[in-house]
Amino acid sequence: MLRPRVSPCLLLRNSGLVKTKQFTSDKYLGDPINAVKIFNEKSVDELLVIDIDASRLGIDPDYKIIEKLANESRMPLCYGGGVKTVKQAECIIQLGVEKVAISSAILEEPLLIKQLSKTIGSQSTVCVLDVKKSIFKGYEIYVNNGKKKIKGSLIHWIKTFQEYGAGEILINSIDRDGMQSGYDLALATLIKKYITIPVTFLGGASSLDDIGDLIETFGLVGCAAGSLFVFKGKHRAVLISYPSFSDKYELVLDRLVRFKSRF
Repeated sequence: MLRPRVSPCLLLRNSGLVKTKQFTSDKYLGDPINAVKIFNEKSVDELLVIDIDASRLGIDPDYKIIEKLANESRMPLCYGGGVKTVKQAECIIQLGVEKVAISSAILEEPLLIKQLSKTIGSQSTVCVLDVKKSIFKGYEIYVNNGKKKIKGSLIHWIKTFQEYGAGEILINSIDRDGMQSGYDLALATLIKKYITIPVTFLGGASSLDDIGDLIETFGLVGCAAGSLFVFKGKHRAVLISYPSFSDKYELVLDRLVRFKSRF
């Protein structure tokens, strides 16, 4: 990863585009294909698409909608949701998706990461951690839309994913999801010294300044956001947006310079 990436994240429910707050209170936004068409015109770095019901309901990925998304997308596409086997991941890659994001299955059987990395490549294997602040200390890991807590610390799982061959880790903050209160920079600072592979943070971005703050804190990092790129204004009117190349370039360059000046 040579530069920070800025990636919209689209959430699917029943093949429709939705946006949640802290993994609940989803709001229907429309047809995801229309969103992809708009993002195509904006030269997006990468697009994340996550089916938020597939794993929770124990159903297979919706290959029809994945194929439609992949055929329409002119940007790198990462898909997650319902993936439990190597065969499913292979099918998704064959449909034209560049990366497969997986959470529940690898937390139940971490050795699946090795199999995925060997079959579809580590560069296409994205391990997802949905994290929430503990009432005592640190962070806890959850699956099934934040309903089921997983044993093991955040650092334990980061080290395990890296040891088993993950190509990237996606850290999704449940507390910040849809709140537009800024990224959890304390979380980013905490895990930075343990990360040896590309990492993307999701949850909390409300402005380009929030993205800049994350870059200034972490350096070369993936900055994913949902609400920032699908809502406008305090009334959260639906409007697909993405920064221009010049705005994004100036932001990234400035904040990387600040990051490097600290060392």
